[in-house]
Amino acid sequence: MPPCFLPASMASQVGQLPPASSWPLPVINLGRLSKDPATRALAIQDMARACRKQGCFEVVNHGVSKSIMKGALEAASEFFETSPEYKELFASTDIRRPIRYDTSSRDGISKARSFLKHYANPLEDWVQYWPMQPPTYRKKMGDYAVELQRVSMQLMDAILQGLGLEPLYLQEKLENGMQFLALNNYPQFSHQGDKVGLAAHSDYGFLTILLQSSPGLEVMPHDENTWTAVPVVPGALHVHIGDHLEVLSNGQIKSLVHRAVLNPDEARISIASIHGLPMDEKVRCAEELVDEEHPEMYRESSFQDFLDFLPSNINNYKRFVESLKIDRA
Repeated sequence: MPPCFLPASMASQVGQLPPASSWPLPVINLGRLSKDPATRALAIQDMARACRKQGCFEVVNHGVSKSIMKGALEAASEFFETSPEYKELFASTDIRRPIRYDTSSRDGISKARSFLKHYANPLEDWVQYWPMQPPTYRKKMGDYAVELQRVSMQLMDAILQGLGLEPLYLQEKLENGMQFLALNNYPQFSHQGDKVGLAAHSDYGFLTILLQSSPGLEVMPHDENTWTAVPVVPGALHVHIGDHLEVLSNGQIKSLVHRAVLNPDEARISIASIHGLPMDEKVRCAEELVDEEHPEMYRESSFQDFLDFLPSNINNYKRFVESLKIDRA
């Protein structure tokens, strides 16, 4: 069974933003992974195709309830509505803090957003640092984070099998791996100035799972050379490939370049859940994907290496994965 797609007519109904093109988004039914072996194999094939051709897909039937998704967006919105004095309690220029609020990032790509970033896995190690206002923040965001960690494990197992790696490859390291939540608050576009809220970039980790309150995410699929608006599909989660999965796959799949544009109709909230190995764990090309015809194409690196990379990247933005490529010319 081929992957299903969002038709352009549906995409327009949920509010794509010009000038991005109409583009059929692959939609993966995650429930097929728990069916019979033949159905599971077809779902893995569909996911592998989406990763290679587009670098992203929508996922449905993922088991995260709409109430939990709604609760996370509400908690994020209510945090950004707290007083400036309260939000400033979390403000810092130290990118290594376990929680950090700012109105502009230090990575050279933010244009118009405020954000709150914090770690989330394992939850019991990090929830103590999270905001206590609004009063429901820790409960609602915690429920969401736990569910997203579960979904990420299912996705990674399928994607890695799609690369030809053994079932449960890296499972223990992924279970104990890092989950990084980035809550973004974008103002409504005023029709003056730059409409880009977050400039083009790719994420460092294996996977990013995104929930957005309204349209604003634009992606550049691997098989296209134009920005494509990602519609808000009720109940769906958006998934895209990060730099470290490009490294692990030895370039068989590529990380996705994406950006955020300001919505002309309303302010926008997005929650990005970025998943990877533990902070100090090095990601390298999988040995099974390296041979004489396919030599190792990337240097190993960790999340700590990514943090070391950021300060030098402020005024001359370069994708992290580009700094890892081995020149074999």
